[in-house]
Order: sequence, then C-alpha cells, then structure tokens
Amino acid sequence: MRGPRHPILWGLAGGVVLALAGLRRRLRTVEVTGDSMLPALRPGDWLLVRAGARPVRGDVVVARHPERPGLLIVKRAAHRSGDDGWWLESDNQGARGRRDSWDFGAVPDALVVGRVVARYRPLSRAGTLTRGALGWQAAVTLGRPAQRSEQ
Repeated sequence: MRGPRHPILWGLAGGVVLALAGLRRRLRTVEVTGDSMLPALRPGDWLLVRAGARPVRGDVVVARHPERPGLLIVKRAAHRSGDDGWWLESDNQGARGRRDSWDFGAVPDALVVGRVVARYRPLSRAGTLTRGALGWQAAVTLGRPAQRSEQ
C-alpha cells in the first residue's frame, strides 16, 4: 500500500479536521423563544454561542437562570459585580415577564454558558453580534426542537 503523495498536505488537512472538531465541541446553538430581546433579537432567531468563552462588558451571553437552572437566558453582560459574577441586563426593560440582574442579582461565572457570536437564522437576519450598549434578554433552549419557556 502506498502512502499519500503529499504527506505535508495530508498532515495539514488532518490538523484542520482536528481543529474543527475541537471548535465544534465549543459551539452551541440556541433559539430565541421570547420577545424581550426586541428589536435586536426576535422569537425564532437562531444564535451561535461559543461555550466557555469569557465575556467582557457589552457581550451578549447565554446563561443559566440563577433561580431556574433549567432555563437559559440571553442577556448583555453589563459589568462585573466584584467576585459575585456578571450583572446581566435586558435591552427591552419594558418587556412583559422580563427578568434580569435587577431582579435576581449578579449571575455567578459558573452559570454563564458562553458568548453569542452570531445569528444564523433566519438567513435574512444572519450576521455577527457586536458589543454595544447594554441590554438583550430572551429565553432560549439548546438544540432542536426548541421548547417554549416562561421568562
């Protein structure tokens, strides 16, 4: 049996495959199921989340609700709250059922799942999310199909 004609290229291809496999383990998808993120995020928007990524002020993050660990929420990291964790706030403070750090305090680092890096669905609204003014909240679920959840 003969080896590959270009061992360097095969080695590079193998490295790329391993890197992509590692990246895939760190990427998650969530679907927005609430309207408290309007106008920036809408129900039905699908987001790509880099799990384990450390947020900085202004990042949109996915976190476990501190009072209901089975519920994931999308919020903007407003600021660090000492050793207590991240102060997470909603864009639409007037949204019905909105809950954020104003209600439950700072969210411990261990409950922050990761940083939202892009919206990929619907295609007409696809694009990266940038750091900006404070805000954003929506209830989300991992994977498909999405479950509706209270906010």
